[in-house]
Amino acid sequence: MRLREEASALPVRTALPALERALDGHGAAVLCAPPGTGKTTLVPLALAGRGARVVVAEPRRIAARAAARRMAWLLGEPVGCRVGFTVRGERVVTRGTVVEVVTTGVLLQRLQRDQELAGVDVVVLDECHERHLDADTAAAFLLDVRAALRPELRLVAASATTDAEGWSRLLGGAPVVEAEGTAHPVEVVWAPPASSVRPPHGMRVDPALLAHVASVVRRALAERSGDVLCFLPGVGEIARVAGLLAGLADVEVLQVHGRAPAAVQEAVLSPGRGRRVVLATSVAESSLTVPGVRVVVDSGLAREPRTDHARGLGSLTTVRASRAASRQRAGRAGREAPGVVYRCWTEAEDGRLPRFPAPEIQVADLAAFALQAAVWGDPDASGLALLDPPPAGALAAARSVLAAVGAVDAAGRATERGVRMSRLGLHPRLARALLDGAPAVGARRAAEVVALLSEEPPREYGDDLAAAWRAARRGGDAYGARWRQEARRLTGQLDGAGTPPDGLPDDAVVGTVTSLAFPERVARAKGAGAFLMASGTGAELGDGSRLRAAPWLAVAVADRPPHAASARVRLAAVVDEETARSAARHLLAAGEEVRWEDGDVVARSVERLGAIETAVRPLRDPDPALVRAALLEGLRREGLGLLRWSRESEELRQRLAFVHRVVGAPWPDVSDAALLDRAEEWLDPELSRARRRGDLGRIDAGQCLQRLLPWASGDAARLDVLAPERIEVPSGSRIRVEYGGPQPVLAVKLQEMFGLARTPRVAGVPVLVHLLSPAGRPAAVTADLESFWREGYRAVRAELRGRYPRHPWPEDPATAVPTRRANPRR
Repeated sequence: MRLREEASALPVRTALPALERALDGHGAAVLCAPPGTGKTTLVPLALAGRGARVVVAEPRRIAARAAARRMAWLLGEPVGCRVGFTVRGERVVTRGTVVEVVTTGVLLQRLQRDQELAGVDVVVLDECHERHLDADTAAAFLLDVRAALRPELRLVAASATTDAEGWSRLLGGAPVVEAEGTAHPVEVVWAPPASSVRPPHGMRVDPALLAHVASVVRRALAERSGDVLCFLPGVGEIARVAGLLAGLADVEVLQVHGRAPAAVQEAVLSPGRGRRVVLATSVAESSLTVPGVRVVVDSGLAREPRTDHARGLGSLTTVRASRAASRQRAGRAGREAPGVVYRCWTEAEDGRLPRFPAPEIQVADLAAFALQAAVWGDPDASGLALLDPPPAGALAAARSVLAAVGAVDAAGRATERGVRMSRLGLHPRLARALLDGAPAVGARRAAEVVALLSEEPPREYGDDLAAAWRAARRGGDAYGARWRQEARRLTGQLDGAGTPPDGLPDDAVVGTVTSLAFPERVARAKGAGAFLMASGTGAELGDGSRLRAAPWLAVAVADRPPHAASARVRLAAVVDEETARSAARHLLAAGEEVRWEDGDVVARSVERLGAIETAVRPLRDPDPALVRAALLEGLRREGLGLLRWSRESEELRQRLAFVHRVVGAPWPDVSDAALLDRAEEWLDPELSRARRRGDLGRIDAGQCLQRLLPWASGDAARLDVLAPERIEVPSGSRIRVEYGGPQPVLAVKLQEMFGLARTPRVAGVPVLVHLLSPAGRPAAVTADLESFWREGYRAVRAELRGRYPRHPWPEDPATAVPTRRANPRR
């Protein structure tokens, strides 16, 4: 192939011979080439120049179009001749096309339709370091194809900053080919904020950091020449920084992201007339050359998907960008000339960044992946060659979604419906909404609503999905153009199926389709803008939303911030109860419920739509077993205080606790946990006769405790020996022993203990004797009476005999006569 002169300056050309040898010898290779070296553009052209038909897979549509345009430019011809591209909804190729750039999603669709990839000789998986789920899946499928159908199919995994060893192992020990050098050197300038900023939290980014990024852009414009490319995590942050940069003299500010209008994307990829600042998300990290850029300003943040599988909610979260992403971003500055990157963090922080971004397979919703695997013939994905296996819990949640929408059978194998769904280029939930919604609302309108759900409308459209639909229909903005294109594509997939019912209003159409897509998210109002979704998660609308008055909603988009009790509704449609019940009929259940609630037994007949109670009636004659279980639950929640504990009952429990502690088996453990664990054993039959809280309060706990005594072994009769209720003291009195503390306590008047040298014992344990004054107040405490009489008594006698002269205070208590009475008056 004859190429423009610029191709000869691309550093990757020196690695081409080694790459060709690796492919000829092994059939696969890992290509590591720094940004700007030409791996995306020169390598496919070089392989095609050897007579191969090449498919290049890119992670994003914007990258696929840009790579195709760049290669066509190097050939000196328009796109669609020898180089073409295919993205969802757009295909520019001809019979003479030998290099086709596709998105990884398109490649997956093609593999499912034609596993042999007839006519393709080489597949290049570009930017594989990003670890997008589609790219990982495509790699696994291609390895299957090489192993079973086409061993001659050659594979190249290419990236500037990839896990080369991991990909080499995955490709069966494929050689690693490295292209040395970069197109131009890039200087690193560390530009952290002067004061601390709050770390990102969910989707929130500290405005102070964004203000700092804007100031670094201004600094870069003042210090350096050339255009500035600034990386930010999302559309909202781009808009905020653009606002902070408003008023820059003779500088054009462009905003580039996945939703940017095609005209803006074209303007960014074309040379500017004056100086430019390009504010971009990660779409500009790789496979794009933005002409004129000499400076990169990197905020150091990125967005990654997160999925709450238990609640069926997916969202994006802001994270620190990996070192691999940082290197890719920096490389944008050296594409055409020496450049500089301003990093908005410290050099010390840089060493603590993760090496690579989190693999999407570990954090994302796996429903689409699971459907692809099922259609491929490997429902549990156990036979797929993946760098990271799918998490078991996430895969199980995905398969349950597929079963609910009829995409897989009980064994997890793809049904005919599932195969059709996989070919729609949609998430399985949206595929279900399209297929089932078309007969209900009409093919065109179902396709329009699904197109609206497949790419979330701009926030300025509001949270009402029906209003957003009307805005997209009448709007001339970039989103509206993309929406119309996708709606046409989806309508074509339905072959005109479905005749719209007469007069069906927008709310009904949108509500029907949305509830089919997200049946677990149909929600009933609880009041004040709060709703309960069928999944059991609470949901709240923002102040001022017109949806706050709706009795039922179908929630399309919601996110649950960390530690928040409820999800925030971003986009929803009004539905009625009948529509909600129809869409989520697999969640309908009815039955008798008897449970402990609000401090008592509640018995009722309940109809539910998931977690939503749709009908409730009291039960007059509930199942006794359910009542018993509810009472046990009440005891577990509120404790044994629900029973009647007389003084005798408490004392018995304390005596049993003491004997269990000192003697052990066969004496029972009577702690709260142990008694609750054995509640049925010692509370029956009284518990079986109870019906409500008040009945528990009439159960004599002490009488029931008797059932736990070791009657079978005959030891129960020894309780009064091991832990007597009372002990007879020298005066003849029988004094009660308290077992509630760590040591048994005998509280007795001092004069009643005269003559007793040794401390009384129970179960071999000395009691703690509280020697009381004549007024009943503690005069001394001892567990060693002999020592007390000898050493402590004298001080007590000196202190108290003047105060209580009518009571005996002998000098020798060991020989004195014990007494309960005072001396007679003289």
